[in-house]
Amino acid sequence: MSTQTVNPKIKSNDPTRYVYSARNFWSGFLFGLGLVAFIDEAVFHQLLHWHHFYDKSTTDLGLVSDGLFHAFSWFATIGALFMFADLRRRNALWLTRWVGGLLFGAGLFQLYDGIIQHKLMRLHQIRYNVNILPYDLVWNITALIMLLIGIILLIRTRQGSPQEERNASNAYE
Repeated sequence: MSTQTVNPKIKSNDPTRYVYSARNFWSGFLFGLGLVAFIDEAVFHQLLHWHHFYDKSTTDLGLVSDGLFHAFSWFATIGALFMFADLRRRNALWLTRWVGGLLFGAGLFQLYDGIIQHKLMRLHQIRYNVNILPYDLVWNITALIMLLIGIILLIRTRQGSPQEERNASNAYE
């Protein structure tokens, strides 16, 4: 029986962590995507009543589109949590990479929503009957910040990164 050295800082062993690098990313990505979609749906659609997922038809169709959007966010979030639990069970959770995936997924979804759905497809706007520019700026700048932080974390944790290898080896000394 072989023993593997575990880095106490990361609470998982490096070989397992690298093998499950992609799964850490995808679990975080799906969770971030589902979480931001859920917040969008709950806050802007249901609580504030600012818009529906699809505003080009009747209120009834808007509510149906909200339901489908909510189901999508729910399945993405639950699937991500099952993946997260599996990573923990395997002692392969790489939290920094997972958070990088979360921020990347959240930022990508929000930027997609703000540019593609709001501006290009015009499925809905953040708000109606107000100056939309401040809302668009906050929405898209927040998305870019999440996306950039996620990319930085993912680059720092990419598989086989020389900096990551040095950090891991220094932790054992």
